[in-house]
Amino acid sequence: MSLRGGWRVGATHEMLYWLLDISREWLVEARLYWLVSVFDQVQFRALAAAFAAFAAVLLLGRRVIASLVRLKIGDTGQSDAQLLRQQAQSKANTPTMGGTLIAGAVFASVCLLADVRQFYVYMGLVVLVWTAIIGAADDWLKLTASRRGTGRQGLFAWEKLVFQLGIGVLVGYFGFSRGDTAAELDLAHVVNLPFQKTYDGGEVNASLYYLPLAGYMVLATLMLTGMSNAVNITDGMDGLAAGISSAVAMGLFILCLVAGEPAWARYLLVPYVPFSSELAVLAGAMGGACLGFLWWNCAPAQVFMGDTGSLCIGALIGYLAMIIRQEVVVLMMSGVFLVEIASVVIQVTVYRASGGTVGFYKVSGDMRVFRCSPFHHHLHLGGWNEQQIVARLWIVSVLLVVVALATIKIR
Repeated sequence: MSLRGGWRVGATHEMLYWLLDISREWLVEARLYWLVSVFDQVQFRALAAAFAAFAAVLLLGRRVIASLVRLKIGDTGQSDAQLLRQQAQSKANTPTMGGTLIAGAVFASVCLLADVRQFYVYMGLVVLVWTAIIGAADDWLKLTASRRGTGRQGLFAWEKLVFQLGIGVLVGYFGFSRGDTAAELDLAHVVNLPFQKTYDGGEVNASLYYLPLAGYMVLATLMLTGMSNAVNITDGMDGLAAGISSAVAMGLFILCLVAGEPAWARYLLVPYVPFSSELAVLAGAMGGACLGFLWWNCAPAQVFMGDTGSLCIGALIGYLAMIIRQEVVVLMMSGVFLVEIASVVIQVTVYRASGGTVGFYKVSGDMRVFRCSPFHHHLHLGGWNEQQIVARLWIVSVLLVVVALATIKIR
């Protein structure tokens, strides 16, 4: 039977549940079933996925790092500021592409513990693999260029953008048709504005606005592409992107459980999206993998995640926010990511538009809005050391997650 909202008994098809199912009769007869019955609860499986992903990264980290070192996959770092160039050179021998650990741990944990027959779950895995491959191709081309003698220095910007936009379009198109009933289908397309009540007097709010197919596709594309690039830009200091991603993933973990449980969704007046509670397994696995990666990525980093990790983490954040109809809340949680990407956009736009003559900071004879972008480098050149920047932006991110979750109750 199926209990709506994520408590699913006898219908899940993750690997562990399959093993449980074929041995269920024997376990009942032996009075041992109570020991494993928790796997019928999505909340437990989501927490288990977080632990499994964390353990996988922790246990495999040293071996993967050693392999990357042997392949000489290291990132020299590039910057237009002399101080930052000197710091980057000190990390030149640190291997990158550690995002393979994150992507692999998330994929394995979800396949092990989530209901992979659910559309939202396997589409999430497609997003994970698709964007990890984009990042890995870019990393590999850039970081093996010298060894290959001649060749491409990574993917062209337009190539990465095309593939990122492509997965956004696919998610928007195929995700639009999901739902069990007309009402539930509509709520999966609702525009969920800040402080808006999805339910009024126990019924669906009649004043809600629903996205058409084109609007849903555009929003999905913007969320996946934007968040993917935002996390990628933030990944510039030891532990910065991984720590912030861990905090945001834990917020998403809660939001997915709420969106997929009708009683909780109605109580908090947010859209109920059938079976989206299974995405809590994906969010938990992402959070656990990022925490595990911090073990190896905290200062001084033994490995960097590279585009392989940052692109898929950002895409998953955007994907989960889109499916559970909590884009605004997740963007609040991701405030540091947004400031980072906004700083780059502002710096480049103003500098080019002004011909290097308008700004607030003078760098190498040019006037710029920020001392250096992304924003964490602006703080660094302002006198904060790397550990201060990373720790303080972690703190800000945790506070943003708490505030964002609190806004759900204020409706």
